[in-house]
Amino acid sequence: MKKNAKLLLSIVSAGLLSMSVISCDDDDNDAYYLSGYMGANALVTVKHVGDDSCYFQLDDNTTLNPVNVKSTIFDGKEVRALTNFTYMDSYTVNSRNVYVNWIDSIRTKSTVPTLGDLNDETYGNDPIEIVNDWVTIAEDGYLTLRFRTLSNRTGHIHYVHLLTGVDENDPYTVELRHDAKGDVSGIETDGMVAFNLGELPDTNGEIVKLTLKWKGYTADKSTTFDYCTRRSSGNVTDMPIEVQTLLLDVD
Repeated sequence: MKKNAKLLLSIVSAGLLSMSVISCDDDDNDAYYLSGYMGANALVTVKHVGDDSCYFQLDDNTTLNPVNVKSTIFDGKEVRALTNFTYMDSYTVNSRNVYVNWIDSIRTKSTVPTLGDLNDETYGNDPIEIVNDWVTIAEDGYLTLRFRTLSNRTGHIHYVHLLTGVDENDPYTVELRHDAKGDVSGIETDGMVAFNLGELPDTNGEIVKLTLKWKGYTADKSTTFDYCTRRSSGNVTDMPIEVQTLLLDVD
């Protein structure tokens, strides 16, 4: 996949522009809402080797070695992240040395099982939209989504979950649920979240169609992604990370 970033919205926070090398803050957020991420040139999985080094998975086949990151980051947890980097060498098959200009994690979560008739009560049933963007992708064992909701920015926490087992005939059908906790009006606000798909059946190296369903503002909707189980599932984490462009708390 070509990793060319596109401008999301016209406003970019000064904090994002001034980040240097590594930037992260721990809080209780489930995804981040953003006013823009102009300048990101890759979406990666941050993976760690032991207790003192890390590398980035750029896509299913390519890894990046961050030459200026000499220790673990994000408390050693595996997360999806947006980053801006500069290549430090000529192309090498499946591996590149890079200099990290900045990196910020995306809220990375596990999937949850469907509860049938209790889904509305447990996971909510508020509308949400999926944005067709370069960061909305299934790769490296994750489903990463840019989504859009309405919010009046009152500080209410929103909840998003990805449900498995929603189609007894197709284990690769999942459903995104959104609980706005009453914050259902206001301006359009975008956010990002990544879900580890390790609980889905192993595709045994085959590419299958992953179907995502959600309740949109005008109708029930769905889309499909090409999906293949990653060779190693890594460390699933629910570690919350905030970036500088946070507008609304979500969980």
